[in-house]
Amino acid sequence: MNNASPLLRAPAGPRRPGERALAELGLAAPAANPADASPHTFPDAGAWRTEIPSVEGPEALAVVLDESARLDVPVHRVSQGSGVWMLSDAEITEMAGACAARGIELCLFTGPRGTWDTGGSTRTGSGGAGLRARGQDALAGCLEDALRATELGVSCLLVADEGVLWSLHRLRERGLLPAGTTLKVSALIGPVNPASVTVYERLGADSVNVPSDLTAAHLTEIRRVSGVPLDLYIEAPDDLGGYVRMYEAAELIRRAAPLYLKFGLSKAPGIYPYGAHLRDVALNTARERVRRGRLVLDLLARHGADGGMSPLGSRLPGPLNRFSVNPKD
Repeated sequence: MNNASPLLRAPAGPRRPGERALAELGLAAPAANPADASPHTFPDAGAWRTEIPSVEGPEALAVVLDESARLDVPVHRVSQGSGVWMLSDAEITEMAGACAARGIELCLFTGPRGTWDTGGSTRTGSGGAGLRARGQDALAGCLEDALRATELGVSCLLVADEGVLWSLHRLRERGLLPAGTTLKVSALIGPVNPASVTVYERLGADSVNVPSDLTAAHLTEIRRVSGVPLDLYIEAPDDLGGYVRMYEAAELIRRAAPLYLKFGLSKAPGIYPYGAHLRDVALNTARERVRRGRLVLDLLARHGADGGMSPLGSRLPGPLNRFSVNPKD
């Protein structure tokens, strides 16, 4: 027997947060504009997938896998921020095997970046060139990381430089990287307008982590010109703004599909580059990211908006628009 107030009972279909209570008070919002909805999906017809970020090694991955099983949180992708070069061959192999056994895409960051090398401009107020690969040697390091990781079974590479992205795409087109390798653009260089998203797609991106402060209207603008999968922190780390957008999750999916919901964590210490000295923080925050994911999924379910998830094991982006890799074109 359901004794809940009529205003709190589950609706027949998707609803906005608080919409019936607001309507009762004469504060109903306008109906959603169907023209704002994204016309795109993943190739499996799903609108959204999930990602757990900052999974920095085998121990953190084990925590994520255990906790996601305990809380019944579906995981399509896990990503790591410290970089391929911060992991041993044995660690990469262990992570790749554990992810492959569960149909989860493993994404590792490529190589040297400007924020960690000798360039002083990244430590100025302007931030200089940020994470981009400074010079030939840094570019070479990123490509070396990519080749090593894919040889060890890694299926997704995270990049923070347009030149690295284009170079990896060209290697993939030439068969020097496996054809099924996916390339993911980092949130730290994420584009913020439709034209720039299109450029990243054409350079070889298979998913683009747009900044977490983009509005729903911005996402609709992007979706009018590009169908490349987007990644968006539903809760962002503090160095990306610390935004918590759980109540917007359904609308973000509606506007931005195909979309990876990233379960980040605000008010948490930075752990890049990760090592054993940060073990407790890394494991505790990994566990909490999964719990935050459960909260988002519960919220979607309460609003009748939890349909449309890609099947577990899905990872490819479908056909995308690319620049020609033939220099004569």
